Amino acid sequence: MSTLRVETLPDRPAMGRAAATHVCGLLERILAAQERARVIFACAPSQDEFLENFVAQSRGRINWTRVTVFHMDEYVGIAATHAASFRNYLRAHLLAHVTPGEFHPIGGDAPDAAAECRRYSALLDAAPIDLICLGIGENGHIAFNDPPVANFDDPVSAKVVELDLACRQQQVNDGCFPSLAAVPTHAISLTIPVFRRANALSVVVPGPRKAAAVRATLRDPIATACPATILRTHPNATLFLDRDSASEL
Repeated sequence: MSTLRVETLPDRPAMGRAAATHVCGLLERILAAQERARVIFACAPSQDEFLENFVAQSRGRINWTRVTVFHMDEYVGIAATHAASFRNYLRAHLLAHVTPGEFHPIGGDAPDAAAECRRYSALLDAAPIDLICLGIGENGHIAFNDPPVANFDDPVSAKVVELDLACRQQQVNDGCFPSLAAVPTHAISLTIPVFRRANALSVVVPGPRKAAAVRATLRDPIATACPATILRTHPNATLFLDRDSASEL
């Protein structure tokens, strides 16, 4: 039986507002109960409306000096200044507007990607993750855990993954790269156990190109063929959809 809560909103702006209200409330409750909050953010165009509203709603409500921010993936070999870098996305959509106590970027351009995975895993594993704000890919991935590389019981918290064709094509569809050839073939990604262990998940999935993945997430067997199906087992997860992403339900 699924414990995943689903909220369907009329359009992307309403979805973004609803998700932001939910996340602000969660973060307020976390900071009322403990000194610091550790939060992971997805970095993708699907998160634009959520982050815009979240920044606005957090003003005067969230003491960002008590928040530690992580993100969930980065392309191997891409600098933080690259237009498609997820570090660049998070700076533009969140960090340019709020100043957390700590921000831990994934160094996709680190000279040793395996060592960077170990470094980031140690940061993640140092204390519980309170909240993850994520999306779902067109192939059902969470972070860059595409079906060929997803492992519900991964022994590490971050690893180098090879991106499958559907995932790379999504980056072109999203306007992040001009062509498939321009999309990197590998990335550093948080693994699925990080999501399973987090205390709360807020999942924002808009648009018609996500409708099939949403249907699979909610209706297919829980398996790595659609990695996002594992979200149905989380005790405190909410999925926010718009009318388009919910159109195949």
